[in-house]
Amino acid sequence: MALLPENFSFSRKVLPVIAVIGLIIAAIFIWNGLPDRELSDPDQEPPRASGQLADSARVAGAGLVEPSSELVDIGTALPGIITDLRVQAGDFVEKGQVLFTVDDRAIRSSLNESNAAIAEARASINEAQTARRTAQQQLALYRQVEDAAAVSRSEVIRAEGEASAANSRLQLARSRLNAAEARAGSARTELGRLTVRAPMAGEILAVNIRPGEFVSTQGGGNSAPFIRMGETRPLYIRIDIDEADINRVSMGAPATVSPRGAAGEQVQASFVRAEPLVVPKTSLTNSAAERVDVRVLQVLYQLPETDGLFRVGQQVDAFIPAKGDKTAEDGPAEKTAESGDKGAEQGDGE
Repeated sequence: MALLPENFSFSRKVLPVIAVIGLIIAAIFIWNGLPDRELSDPDQEPPRASGQLADSARVAGAGLVEPSSELVDIGTALPGIITDLRVQAGDFVEKGQVLFTVDDRAIRSSLNESNAAIAEARASINEAQTARRTAQQQLALYRQVEDAAAVSRSEVIRAEGEASAANSRLQLARSRLNAAEARAGSARTELGRLTVRAPMAGEILAVNIRPGEFVSTQGGGNSAPFIRMGETRPLYIRIDIDEADINRVSMGAPATVSPRGAAGEQVQASFVRAEPLVVPKTSLTNSAAERVDVRVLQVLYQLPETDGLFRVGQQVDAFIPAKGDKTAEDGPAEKTAESGDKGAEQGDGE
């Protein structure tokens, strides 16, 4: 302390300087930590109604693109190893076209055994028929003899027994033939079930199997369907309408639809049907304000040809005219102006 003047005060001269320096440093940190407040365009264009729906009552809903036949999951009737896979995702197939085949060596072996049993049974039938015919001829010859002393009674009994035995062998051979033919028919049926065919015409949307993999009737290890397909010409969209808005929807009116994140790409979808059952909401949009404890009415619309704008499984935003709205009452947008002119003429007439 000898270096400092006698009248030097630390609290009056040094602490204020340190406080000022601390305030300056805090101000610098605060200034550098302020968030960037520059305005920028959103990564995804938010959904919006356009045209006449922009200024009229409407109901908004989110939906998914799906095939007009709905998704069809292909499985197998019998387990086994895939020996041939004939389709891939994106292929269009016809009804009855082969999709894949399962190893059929065991079934073919069983069919060959049945065919051999059929041939053996037919040979037994021929042998039994010949023996029965011979025995019947011998018995008839004995019975035609007028002199009872010429043929002993034991010979007649033996001939009758041979005829009866031949007839029994014939019936047994025929039964064996029927059983072998039944086994062969069953083997041919199982052989046909090992060839999986398309149940309808449509597009292959996903293939989750490969040649050499084992497939079972319980599905794959990851519970994914072996093949998913559907009729994509045309495409449908399944729109979820909140239960609170069901009574506001104008059923039958066209919907304005756009892909998620591309509100500028809008098309008019035509009404198909509304499902009769109101179900819990399962299709989520990942919005922070979205409620999941609601029930929804699913309404189906048909998409026009859009050259790849919509794909199966894609989320869409839709706007449907509300009841009482002029757009909903007059029908599609291209007919609205004409309908409005007719309504004006009728009003003048009244």
